[in-house]
Amino acid sequence: MDITINTTVLPHDDPDASLAFYRDVLGFEVRSDVGQGRMRWITVGPAGQPDTSILLAPPAVDPGVTDEERRTIVEMMAKGTYGWILLATHDLDGTFDKIQAGDAEVVQEPIEQPYGVRDCAFRDPAGNLIRIKELR
Repeated sequence: MDITINTTVLPHDDPDASLAFYRDVLGFEVRSDVGQGRMRWITVGPAGQPDTSILLAPPAVDPGVTDEERRTIVEMMAKGTYGWILLATHDLDGTFDKIQAGDAEVVQEPIEQPYGVRDCAFRDPAGNLIRIKELR
């Protein structure tokens, strides 16, 4: 088989704040921005990697999601326990400094983990956990 990861989805509850974070703080390209108001689907991705994207989408809009499930999703997003993604960089310290300067919520400063990875973590405006590991 020839399978690649093309797009992953993270929820947003404020499309303008999420767009500003991923575009201005992380430096991702905006590939598309469709919809209006809070019902926007925004596709972003790293420059030079057109086949890898993150879709920032309104949470729990699928008609199959019950009201109880929708409440649970909103509660989990508020706690920062719903969505997360792992990114990677060759310059973890420089990346950390840039993101921290962008007023992102720091969850963990760069640290050597006992399992052999050096990483850090932030939360995006929707509460999604953004872990960034150092490529070695």
